[in-house]
Amino acid sequence: MSRHKISDEFWQRIEPLVCLSRKEKRGRPSKDNRLMLNGILWILRTGAPWRDLPYEFGPWQTVYKRFNAWAKASFWNSILDILAGDADLESIMVDGSYTRAHQHSAGGEGGREAQAIGRSRGGLTTKIHAVVDSLGNPIRLKLTGGNAHDSVPALELIEGLTAYNVIGDKAYDAQTIIEFIKTQGSNPVIPPKKNRIEQREYDKHLYKERHLVECFFCKLKEFRRIATRYEKLSVTYLAMVTIASCLIWLR
Repeated sequence: MSRHKISDEFWQRIEPLVCLSRKEKRGRPSKDNRLMLNGILWILRTGAPWRDLPYEFGPWQTVYKRFNAWAKASFWNSILDILAGDADLESIMVDGSYTRAHQHSAGGEGGREAQAIGRSRGGLTTKIHAVVDSLGNPIRLKLTGGNAHDSVPALELIEGLTAYNVIGDKAYDAQTIIEFIKTQGSNPVIPPKKNRIEQREYDKHLYKERHLVECFFCKLKEFRRIATRYEKLSVTYLAMVTIASCLIWLR
């Protein structure tokens, strides 16, 4: 894959889905979907403002409108669900990671809380929560404000995932989470907090696999548009995160 263009393999896999996502309309024909996607990828990798998009991808307004339409239609979530159908569910790892919110990301409709921006020690931040499979590939994603605890979206993230093991750090050592994992038939591999009245046993060897979710976040933040949040709306920032996650699947 060239630096700012999608590979033929990736395009062949998603082209039918992209075409289905675009309803036939009267008037001018739609711009080439692959060209639009390459323009989005340029923004994703460079972190540049939309207005700085090279004209070889077409007018930046056209590319942005296509991206915005796909984001609001949850199109990329559907692509990720299809790719995650090949996930290795021997073990899944769950974690969260902060991203700094740029000053331009403020002012979204409904305020910071509605757009998954919160104030933490690093200032205004967003937290990306993710579940990855045994190979470190992303399965599910969710955004919250940076002030939200890792455990808040945990049940929603792992619900319905029938993995043998669910691996997380001490932040997930809550009785409700432990019991939920067990009711799904999975083994919780989560170290107990020191203040637990009754300490639990956990598989320390399996716990070492947790580094895979950390590796995923490192790969994700290679995309500059992810490492710093510029989008005002959580739906568009999540779309950027999801596109990057799809690319990670196909590396």
